[in-house]
Amino acid sequence: MTTAPTPVPANASAAQSGGGAPGPATTSPTIVTAVETAATKAPRPAERRARGSRAWLAALPLILFFLIGFGLPAVAIAIGAFTTSTDAPDGGGTFTTDNLTGSLQGAYWTALWGSVKLSLLTALIAAVVGLPLAQAVATSRFRAFREAVMSASGVLANFGGVPLAFMFVATLGNAGEVTKKFGLTKHGWNLYTFTGLSVVYLYFLVPLMVITITPALEGLKTQWREAASNNGATGLQYWRHVALPVLLPSLLGGFVLLFGASFAAYATAEAMVGSSVPLISMQIGDALSGNVLVGQGNLALALGLDMIVVACLVMAVYLPLQRRSAKWLA
Repeated sequence: MTTAPTPVPANASAAQSGGGAPGPATTSPTIVTAVETAATKAPRPAERRARGSRAWLAALPLILFFLIGFGLPAVAIAIGAFTTSTDAPDGGGTFTTDNLTGSLQGAYWTALWGSVKLSLLTALIAAVVGLPLAQAVATSRFRAFREAVMSASGVLANFGGVPLAFMFVATLGNAGEVTKKFGLTKHGWNLYTFTGLSVVYLYFLVPLMVITITPALEGLKTQWREAASNNGATGLQYWRHVALPVLLPSLLGGFVLLFGASFAAYATAEAMVGSSVPLISMQIGDALSGNVLVGQGNLALALGLDMIVVACLVMAVYLPLQRRSAKWLA
């Protein structure tokens, strides 16, 4: 009975034939060729630096646009806020801090605080109202509903100015159709107040919140909800301990965006309430046009600098949290 020969490994065969210690294992020529090819194609450090420098060229138009559209006006505002106006009696151009100190006193301080209160209130309400609406859009199985809400939000978020003021005046003004039909004036309703202006601002702030927070809601992984459910967590507990902590930076980012949109709004308030509601944006307009005092152009620049400082303070809170959420929603 014949027995099939047992295969002998290459190392053992070499040891048997040479009578010495086993030699090193042989490597396939194909593997060696592939490794050498990969090593040849790998970019060297100098090449990587050259590619990085070329990548900056693609961003150069955006950088130039930012410097021209934002950097130069910001520098002009900073310089003008600390110099006297050119239309002042002394000819202007001299260094002074009167503009900055004056912008934080009297009616200007009242207007600045009024804008901050209006922006905080409307941004908070819009964030609270817009979050569940965005969640309904993100989890909806009906594509038509999602597209309709997102399209409407895109239109309404950019609808403002005089047309928006006219729409509310014709609807909820003292002689508006809805006001007369339901007798809202008898119940104390007045569109031309702080409350009325807040309602008008919510018309475009809520859709803006929906557009802002929907991508973050879509980034929540279904595995997180399933894991929470498997561990006995309720829906409220999931939102309290998992979803909201992850969404907090995005929610704060949306709040900052809403705050900025409300804080900088001018045309709607000017066309609807005029000076009955003190706002910093309308004070700037009055100072630039000379409606109150002549030679107050640089005071308007100081008021603009105050607005920039407020916006920077709000952004300083948002940016650290944004980096924290990036690793979760990536």
